[in-house]
Amino acid sequence: MNEPVLSRLQHLMTLREEVETLRRGGRWTPAADWCDAGTHLELWVDVPGVAPESLTLSEEGSNVTVSGEREAPTRLISGDRPGGAFDLTLTFPEEVLPRSGQASLAQGVLTVRFEKRYPTIDVRSEEEG
Repeated sequence: MNEPVLSRLQHLMTLREEVETLRRGGRWTPAADWCDAGTHLELWVDVPGVAPESLTLSEEGSNVTVSGEREAPTRLISGDRPGGAFDLTLTFPEEVLPRSGQASLAQGVLTVRFEKRYPTIDVRSEEEG
């Protein structure tokens, strides 16, 4: 093989090793969704196994950050679930009133409701009944 091909293969192998390292113990990012709830925006974050006391929520400008930690099991034989600390920073999809977030945690899902600055109002005609 020629030198450029060998160099590219070596680079790919290095990238693969880095990805495997991240998968085994790197920081993780929980899945999150934004939902429109009329007068509010709802943020849903999947945090199963995360201790409620480790969860923090902070707003800064047009961003919200959710942080927490899921402890890795001791004496792990095999595992695919990520553990450790996480920081998830998201941009509000619409303007919200500052410090209006109300959080709840149920069945491993953190739900945070933010009051919209400009609520979505459904207008129905009298014909729709």
